[in-house]
Amino acid sequence: MLVGCIAALFLQMLHAAVLAGVWDHSKFQTDLHGRLRRTARFIALATYGGRAEAETAIARVRRIHESVQGLLANGTAYSANDPSLLAWVHVTEAMSFLGAWVRYAEPTMSEAGQDRYFTEVARIASALGAHPVPQSRAEADEVVQLMKPYLLCDRRTRQIAHLVLTEPAPSIMLEPLRLITTLAALELLPGWARCMHGMSEPRLDRWLVRASAFGVAQTLRWVFR
Repeated sequence: MLVGCIAALFLQMLHAAVLAGVWDHSKFQTDLHGRLRRTARFIALATYGGRAEAETAIARVRRIHESVQGLLANGTAYSANDPSLLAWVHVTEAMSFLGAWVRYAEPTMSEAGQDRYFTEVARIASALGAHPVPQSRAEADEVVQLMKPYLLCDRRTRQIAHLVLTEPAPSIMLEPLRLITTLAALELLPGWARCMHGMSEPRLDRWLVRASAFGVAQTLRWVFR
């Protein structure tokens, strides 16, 4: 899930309004790991928790979003409850989590199974007020195409990206895991997103990153099993 969280974050920060909400209304710059943990916990509760747990988590996020609003540098107003911004956050998370799952857990997952995943997580996005909410991979790709004209990489984007890439792990023993996870997340990004971030296309080290991340994923599944 952490690989998916980081990949989704690199996609989300390309939208100026989404980035402004995080920049202006959170402690992201001083509490990166906490932010990632809270995101992962919300997704886990909303997706796999009981109905009461999911509803409580969604209601809490909606309350937080009510106060997240402001102005962009060009004077455009933004609000975390904007349906289109919520849709961008949702689709980037759904595509990133599914992409990580297919790559490192279930490479043979069928197209029908992937479409079913989008249908199942759509209820979370709808409950948060997102629109449009994709019900399949094809619809998710359409949402991404609709949002591309609004994406950019500016000073703030590069500053947050640098923070994510260089923030050390909570302990030195976890540093190798942090590095592998981060590289795996970047390798998961679509080519157009890597290009916007100014990242080169991975080539020779691609399989090394995938093999390392796959090994970590297999080990964690064995431990929790």
